[in-house]
Amino acid sequence: MSQERSQSQSPRSPASAAGVPFLSISVTDPVKMGTGVQAYISYRVITKTNLPDFEGQEKIVIRRYSDFEWLHDRLAEKYKGIFIPPLPEKNAVEKFRFSKEFIELRRQALDLFVNRIASHPELKQSGDLKIFLQADEEKMDRERSYETGIFKKPSDFLQMFKDVQSKVSDVVLGKEKPVEESSPEYEKLKNYIFELENHLAEAQKQAFRLVKRHRELGQSLADFGKAIKLLGACEGDSLEKVFSEVGSKSEMLSVKLQREADNLLFNFEEPLKDYVRAVQSIKATMVDRANAFRQHHDLFQQKEYKGVNLEKLKFVNPDKFSELEAELTADSEEATKRFEHIVAVMNEELARFQEQKTADIGLAFHEFAKGQAKLAKDIADAWRGVLPKLEACST
Repeated sequence: MSQERSQSQSPRSPASAAGVPFLSISVTDPVKMGTGVQAYISYRVITKTNLPDFEGQEKIVIRRYSDFEWLHDRLAEKYKGIFIPPLPEKNAVEKFRFSKEFIELRRQALDLFVNRIASHPELKQSGDLKIFLQADEEKMDRERSYETGIFKKPSDFLQMFKDVQSKVSDVVLGKEKPVEESSPEYEKLKNYIFELENHLAEAQKQAFRLVKRHRELGQSLADFGKAIKLLGACEGDSLEKVFSEVGSKSEMLSVKLQREADNLLFNFEEPLKDYVRAVQSIKATMVDRANAFRQHHDLFQQKEYKGVNLEKLKFVNPDKFSELEAELTADSEEATKRFEHIVAVMNEELARFQEQKTADIGLAFHEFAKGQAKLAKDIADAWRGVLPKLEACST
């Protein structure tokens, strides 16, 4: 891949009638930077908007995967209850990491990630999104390396991920015995999410097999086309011409199968894979909900338990009693509000998720059926065209 970026114009912004706000973001122009183990892909992120909170109507910045990861983690920490759009997987097999196909799949997924944030009614107002879209590379590096008690070192993220995985298994699945939410509505939601993940993962696996089968069949047709042409040349006379046409049809269909394999990969398998990742985001939010419920319950229990002991203090030191009682009440109420907020936000997010899922998966299956129908017609037309000549040879 060239180290030079193209100078082509950025994608056209949406039509913007006077007074109609818009925010258009494109992740484009991936370029390999560095060599060896230090190599990475950078992207041009183009923002076009008429929103007053942004610095001008167009901004172009260079970002790498870790910058997108920074944005995801900041939003996940600050917006509890919201399903943060998923990122594509960070790691890949080394020999495929810089393949043209892998880079394009990742670019497409990153573009989808940032545009989902920009279209979300709350996330699009995030100051972190504005930093991501507008900060120069030096400032972005500082923000990414910023470290507090909340935002840990990059080396800590692996452990944080393992902790989340453990909590998903123990808390959400109910393997851990400490108190957990057990309302019928929440149990129904948990069952649905885990079933959805399993079915999506299976559908994605079978879609991958379809892609692989199309590519294998395409390669087989290409090999067959070459072989049948050589056979015709060996035979000579009328067979050579007929076999040459059969070989050409095979090679032509090979190209069509390879193209349809690419179409399946980008427009069918990848959307299914994206929704498998989206379910992981929902499960991470369920972990936040479980933790909030546990804290709410524990503080309520603590208030009840300490309340008994506080009664003794009431007569000894009334001022201290009032202070401690107010503190316990405030902590308990804050935990209750936090839990109720997450529940309310999750309900809104689920409705939004279902609506978007129906549209996206419906489109993916429509593209799948349309591509398969066209491919079947092309195959039928190709072989139908050579039938008369083959029949003439056989009589």
